[in-house]
Amino acid sequence: MVPTFHPGDRLLVESLTFRSRAPRVGEIVVAADPRQPSRELVKRIGAVDRGSRSAELAGDATEASTDSRAFGPVPLADIQWRVVGRYWPPRSVLSPQNEAMPSTQAESSAGSM
Repeated sequence: MVPTFHPGDRLLVESLTFRSRAPRVGEIVVAADPRQPSRELVKRIGAVDRGSRSAELAGDATEASTDSRAFGPVPLADIQWRVVGRYWPPRSVLSPQNEAMPSTQAESSAGSM
């Protein structure tokens, strides 16, 4: 797959959802890097194991991504943020459904809020 995000993209994230439920497969999240906890990773949830309270993180660019295949599952507590959109660069605004939409549509949607 092609990467959903690129260096320099600005993301809109929120943390309230994960206070009331666990992450779901397919959601894009921000988690602490298990190899370097001061660093954050943006990955997609590949699997959730409620018994061990952990999740597997998967990169969209499988061949070039470092994800749970390299460092194993991460504790759910290390997944702090859910990505709800991309606001920069404007040419590639990402909707809350994680689908790309033209920036003119995003701007008109934002203006009606």
